[in-house]
Formats: sequence, structure tokens, C-alpha cells
Amino acid sequence: MKNKVSIIGAGMTGATTAHWLAERELADLVLVDIVDGMPQGKALDLQESLPVIGKDVVVTGSNSFESTAGSDIVVITAGLPRKPGMSRDDLLSANAEIVGNSTRESLKYSPEAIIIVLTNPLDTMAYLAMKVGNLPPERIIGQAGILDSARMRAFVAMELGVSVENIHCYVLGGHGDDMVPLVRHSNVAGVPLAEILPADRLEAIVERTRKGGGEIVGLLKTGSAFYAPGAAVAQMVEAILKDKNLIVPTAAYMQGEYGLEDIFFGVPVQLGRQGVAKIIEYQLNEQEQEALKTSANGVKQTIAALESLVSF
Repeated sequence: MKNKVSIIGAGMTGATTAHWLAERELADLVLVDIVDGMPQGKALDLQESLPVIGKDVVVTGSNSFESTAGSDIVVITAGLPRKPGMSRDDLLSANAEIVGNSTRESLKYSPEAIIIVLTNPLDTMAYLAMKVGNLPPERIIGQAGILDSARMRAFVAMELGVSVENIHCYVLGGHGDDMVPLVRHSNVAGVPLAEILPADRLEAIVERTRKGGGEIVGLLKTGSAFYAPGAAVAQMVEAILKDKNLIVPTAAYMQGEYGLEDIFFGVPVQLGRQGVAKIIEYQLNEQEQEALKTSANGVKQTIAALESLVSF
């Protein structure tokens, strides 16, 4: 029986996610959106591209959650995008309603599905999805850390002129301006970044990583990033469907790890067929621990704001 992945929200992020997934030939795909004809048109266009690259995947567009029935994974990208000058937290109220409804409707037709959340504010929307879906925490995963780490890797590659395949960077924490790039744990072919890059250039890369999403929003003016987020989701979906037990940074529910409780937070996790198989704990120094604590406090504040708006 073929795998099935449904993507809620067929805008730029959702459609691009479908594109990356179709190229990997991992599952049949369903694009769902409230705009009449839009998911159908994008699905048909993508379906017609597959003979060119020799991939046998069925892509369906729909305005109904019924089409998602039997999904192994549901990816929620639906929500209002950031505009220039907006923080991710500015989207809280509107996107809470969208993500809550998407979660409930998806689980109605796919009660065993794993849910991957992309909608901002990411960590808080993942928390909302777990609560309204009444799901075990391993079945809710927020896509953030892979994206943020990829941005850092890209910036290091641009700085050094080295292949991205040789660059390993790890960004933890909430998906916001207080995220924590772990410079001490990041390297180029095993050589720590601090031994390769001058301190000022390394700090510039760290800061650009933290503001990476806002940089793209400012350039686009009418939307937010979609290529890199879509590629990050595809990596997560592949790890789950193939039961790879791949260790990647994602937003996961904290139950004492890193001294944190009852929040979703960006940490390294082992991804397999049941979702989050394990949270990996790095040994952090005092400075890194303080940075994570600051980031976690920001997430907690947004969750508190959510709880004042929504009753679970």
C-alpha cells in the first residue's frame, strides 16, 4: 500500500513542499486549500511535470479534508504569512484558528497520522496542534531547526567557498530571533567553525541566521520563504516514512529534556516511523544554557498568550 501525505495549505510553501516530495517519489500527495480551483490547478500542473522526471506519484488537489483520508503524514502550512515589519508572534491569533481547525479536520479522516507543523509562530502552533488533537507528543513535530541550520550552513558555505556537504551546523531553540546557533558544535569537515572563521565573521553569520526568515520577508515584500522550508519538510517526511531514525533539529515537546517542560522547542531528535523516537541532549556550556533559557522564555510567553485566546 502506497504512502499518503496531505499538505494543508496550497500556497507557495505548501505547493513547493509537494514539489520536493514528488521529486523524492515517497508518497501520493494531496494538496488542500480553501481557494476554489487553486489546489486542483497546482496539483494538475505538478502531476503533468512528473513524466518529465520519471516519477510515479499521484497528486490530487482538493477543497475538502475528506480527500486527506488515510494519510500517513499531514503537513500544516496553512496560515497568514509574515509581512515586512511583522514578527512571527504577530500571527498568533489568526493562525491559531487556522491550525486548530486544520488539526481537528485532518485527524477526523486520518486519526493515526503524524502531523508536521510549519505555520508561525511555529513552536506555539505545534503546541496548539498537540492540545486540540489530543495527540501523544511524538506524533506532532514542528519544522524549524532543519531550516535554520540549513540557513547557517548556506551562510558558512558562502563565506568560505566550501561545499555545503562538508558543513555541519546545529541551530536549537525557539523558531524566532532568540534561536541558538550552536557554534561550538558546528564544524567544517570536523574542524570547529571558531578555528576557521574570524570571530567577527562568525558572529555576523550567527546574527544573519537568527534573522534569516525576516531577511527573505523583507526582500519578497509580499510573502515569506518557501523553497528551504519545503525542502526541510521533505527531509522530515522521508525520515519518517523510511523509518530512518535520522537525527535532525526539529521542534519537539519537552518533558524535562534540557530542563524544559510543557513547551515545543527546537532540539535534536531521532525521527522514525512513529515520529519522534528520542530527543538527543547535547552537553551545553553555561553560555549555551543561558541562551536556550532566554529562547525558551520567549516561547513560554507566546504559549501563555495563546492560552488566553484558546481553550483546549
